[in-house]
Amino acid sequence: MNEKQIERALKDYHWMIKEIKRQRDMLDNEIGLKLVASSGIESTLPKAKGSVSDPVGQEILRREKKSGWIIKLEKKVLYIQERMDAIEEPKEKVILECLLDGMAISAISEHMGLSRRQVYHIKDEIVRKISHFAHSAQ
Repeated sequence: MNEKQIERALKDYHWMIKEIKRQRDMLDNEIGLKLVASSGIESTLPKAKGSVSDPVGQEILRREKKSGWIIKLEKKVLYIQERMDAIEEPKEKVILECLLDGMAISAISEHMGLSRRQVYHIKDEIVRKISHFAHSAQ
């Protein structure tokens, strides 16, 4: 990831985690339903073929695409998680945690008693360190 992508991943981290969890919860619920359905009357019904006019087949295709999108989100989240050790300064750690928790720069500024400019500067330093950590680990 380049620095812009890292910055975006930090900003989006909070909602990405929530979306991954939501999708996993849905999958867990669907697996439970499918296990029940496979042993009930539904098990005797014809299976979807995936044709254009087949709504069940279209739903399967939609979910496959969604699965790929969730995998991309997971990769971005893991990228950040695996490089958090690059941040060692206490102020940087606090700001990183606040960003990951979904706090806005103005809220972090107020929370830490720093100017927004200082918070932006520290955030840029976090991004630089994560980027450098990524390049030195390769």
